[in-house]
Amino acid sequence: MMMNTTLNQLRSLRLETMAQALEHQLQQSGIGAMSFEERLALLVDREVHGRQDRRCARLLKTAKLKYPQAVIEDLDSRSTRGIERSAVMSLALGEWVNAGHAVLITGATGAGKSWLACALAQHACRRGHSALYLRVPRLGEELRIRHANGTFTRWLDTLKNTDVLLLDDWGMAAMDSQTRADLLEIIDDRASQRATVITSQLPIEHWHEWIGDQTVADAMLDRLMQNHHRFTLTGESLRKKNPPAKGIADK
Repeated sequence: MMMNTTLNQLRSLRLETMAQALEHQLQQSGIGAMSFEERLALLVDREVHGRQDRRCARLLKTAKLKYPQAVIEDLDSRSTRGIERSAVMSLALGEWVNAGHAVLITGATGAGKSWLACALAQHACRRGHSALYLRVPRLGEELRIRHANGTFTRWLDTLKNTDVLLLDDWGMAAMDSQTRADLLEIIDDRASQRATVITSQLPIEHWHEWIGDQTVADAMLDRLMQNHHRFTLTGESLRKKNPPAKGIADK
């Protein structure tokens, strides 16, 4: 009876994982050999890890990654594509998110840019950081809708406070003046404060021309280049070796 009360109290405190762990302990024949401190430590450890897993699941759901299954650990099973695995792992395990660095990933279509970007964002989520995936070609439409319905300013605040913003397919479609100005606001809010990952088929030396307006381009690229890491992917398109459903190729 007392144990049932304890289990109910744990659940009323929203400690469901700890309650399940306690029920599991009670079913183990050798549990009496463990001290109170050892049993308590195991219960607390299960609750902490359970919360971390649930938080990670929420962060990944909110991130809306193109390839949510992309993980850094899988990088060694694929072609190096012109990058060193050690460099990617060093970045992933480093402080680039907390330091607000930019990661610029370029290469031809199908080289795996989006996959690598999603793997970096996924790893950031596993470390407790928030992330969000956006495709730049669709950004103009999204911004027009938000300007029209009055949610633009609130959305800017959301982007400003997102730890990792992934801008996919940068430079693929032309921008109008409003989208260009709004993108500058987004980049400016995040400069040296929040991490930004950009993928592009367009080499970095051509970004200035793509942005179009010299003043805006100077301001945008100055902010992105303050603290950045570059990866240039090469080699044969991964789509020829793996179907898109496996999630390792990008546009």
